[in-house]
Amino acid sequence: MITILDYGAGNLRSVQNTLSEIGAQYELVRDAAGLRGAHKIVLPGVGHFGQMMRALDQMQVRDALLERIRAGAPFLGICLGLQALFESSEEAPEVRGLGIFPGEIRRFPATARVPHMGWNEIEPVAGMPGGAKLLKNLASHPYLYFAHSYYAPLNDATAATCRYNVAYTAVLETENMFGVQFHPEKSGPVGLQIVRNFVEL
Repeated sequence: MITILDYGAGNLRSVQNTLSEIGAQYELVRDAAGLRGAHKIVLPGVGHFGQMMRALDQMQVRDALLERIRAGAPFLGICLGLQALFESSEEAPEVRGLGIFPGEIRRFPATARVPHMGWNEIEPVAGMPGGAKLLKNLASHPYLYFAHSYYAPLNDATAATCRYNVAYTAVLETENMFGVQFHPEKSGPVGLQIVRNFVEL
């Protein structure tokens, strides 16, 4: 059973449709009690970092979410859901992220056309033992659909990169924590396979 944390994200229906298409059972939760019973968690996200984090705090689910992640429940953050794992974002410097990873989400340089929207190639990081779990059964340099103005810097958990003026984290993967900056729910068969890989962990 996949637990989708429903805080009102605009891409929620697309995520539900993707899970249904691959035959995965899921539930929507909107409170801490529902999260504490979760076996696998998906945090979808589109929009504004500050609005998302404030919504999570208004729902009083921050602590429960961190508890489940730290207890080993597999977690998949999509787009803003990935960015939420960091300490902060230039989009809303006054708002705290979940702080699982150090550092700040950054805006693309002023020379870049934003948002970065459309299909782009990702580059798996060489040397990951066994390769990235989310990228299993995919081509070596798959194309995915992106829509964002802010990005996660490269770090030790970066499993794949993308380049749009700068190189940034496209896939984050460590232990039970996974994140994708692109939208697998809008990325056709490749996106379906990525979600399937998470479901089958």
